[in-house]
Amino acid sequence: MPVKTLRFWTVLLCLLPGGLLSGAVAMGQQTPGPYRDVRELPEGPIGERIRGLIDTINANDPEKVRAFVENRFAPGFRDFAPMDAHLQFFSGMYEQSHGFTFYGIRKYEAATPPEEYVVIVRNKLTQAWEAFVMNVELEPPHLIAGMRPSPARPPSDLPAARKLTDEEIARELGTFVQRLADAEAFSGTVLLAKDGKVLFKKAYGLASKRFNVPNRIDTKFNLGSMNKMFTGVAIAQLVQRGKLSLDDPLSKYVSTDWLPRSITDKIKIKHLLTHTSGLGSYFNDQFDRSSRLLYRALDDYKPLISGETLAFEPGTDWRYSNTGMFMLGVVIEKVTGQSYFDYIRENIYKPAGMVNTDSYEMDRPVPNLAIGYSKAPSDGGPAWRNNLYDHVVKGGPAGGGFSTVEDLYRFAVALGSHKLLDAEHTRMVWSGKPELGSPEYGFGFGIGGEPGNRVVGHGGGFTGINSNLDMFLDLGYTAAVMSNYDHGAQPISSKIQELLSAGR
Repeated sequence: MPVKTLRFWTVLLCLLPGGLLSGAVAMGQQTPGPYRDVRELPEGPIGERIRGLIDTINANDPEKVRAFVENRFAPGFRDFAPMDAHLQFFSGMYEQSHGFTFYGIRKYEAATPPEEYVVIVRNKLTQAWEAFVMNVELEPPHLIAGMRPSPARPPSDLPAARKLTDEEIARELGTFVQRLADAEAFSGTVLLAKDGKVLFKKAYGLASKRFNVPNRIDTKFNLGSMNKMFTGVAIAQLVQRGKLSLDDPLSKYVSTDWLPRSITDKIKIKHLLTHTSGLGSYFNDQFDRSSRLLYRALDDYKPLISGETLAFEPGTDWRYSNTGMFMLGVVIEKVTGQSYFDYIRENIYKPAGMVNTDSYEMDRPVPNLAIGYSKAPSDGGPAWRNNLYDHVVKGGPAGGGFSTVEDLYRFAVALGSHKLLDAEHTRMVWSGKPELGSPEYGFGFGIGGEPGNRVVGHGGGFTGINSNLDMFLDLGYTAAVMSNYDHGAQPISSKIQELLSAGR
């Protein structure tokens, strides 16, 4: 499959609950406020479209998917991606659920667009409540103009869940993860702790399918975008030490062979930290066509970034930006005179006690490192493929490093005990920035939850990669999940949130 098509499929699947940021961010709902659930399907073509979508996912049949996309999707939605990407999307939905059961149509007190239908379904594998936010054309033949999977709050007519003890939480979590592992929906490691005590810690699946090597609790998994937390903390350290200001323009630290002054004069450090810079992603067509061996040091990425333009004026909108976080790594190198990797190793990993975390180079024999795997349709049905030819050869400021659940827990403890930042600057990175148009993203951390149950953290996803760290600031829990499967961590992170939030 072409890398571009595979990357599109990965982006589509990252719209599943949990996404690219974190379980913390995923806790936010598409429409806040009171709601009720109507148990019947709408009459006529609208109900037929909703039932047809669920039945097509549940059939797990490429030919039925092809027919449904061709005949029931509006042209703009159908042609938004090649058919292979649609087939991958439906296949991935089934692999992560084993099918869905219809529950109802969600109605909100707040007004919603007349063409939008929020379809509440239950994941047969995880038993999680999910939503298909569908846009259906108002005029006949009422084709599907858009569909977005989303997390969902429990149905309004269900009794409230009771609060669980820590022992019950650990037991239910273990049963849940084992069910996913037995269904080949999870391979990786899980750790849950509270107030310095580990409640649950276990490894599942294989680090290498080729050599039948099992995962261990200290196996290193790819972090995906979770490196952004380390970059955010590093910038905050330099702010705390008076080495730079959040209001400094990017042009103060980078030369014009990265980006022109017409761009860097407008972008401030705080815009890069919050994805409000207007920059995009260096994972572009040029990267797809290039050898991964070309990109190792930060300067190697100049050809991928130098042609970028602004999608909007910095500080006026929000768009997740790998390039923005990457440029913070360039700033760190300029301010400190060290390589980004050396600075992070000495100022974050070492003081936090993270002994199995680094941006390892994938063309070198790194001990105890998990290989990432994805399932893709083939003539004989879904088949496993590894991600060795898709991923960067070495991670960096925006993502791609490796860690373990134990090291992520050490990182959380170090932050909470102010070993990495003082209390003021820890609060700074852990708080949303509504003044910048970033209420659910701080400085390198996703922000979620609700009053009395605040959650901060970050997740990461790519082909064969899914990891997540959630820190429950008010409840005292820390949850780390790492997986060498597509979206392997997301259902477990969501389940942990559900267990911890029950009865509160």
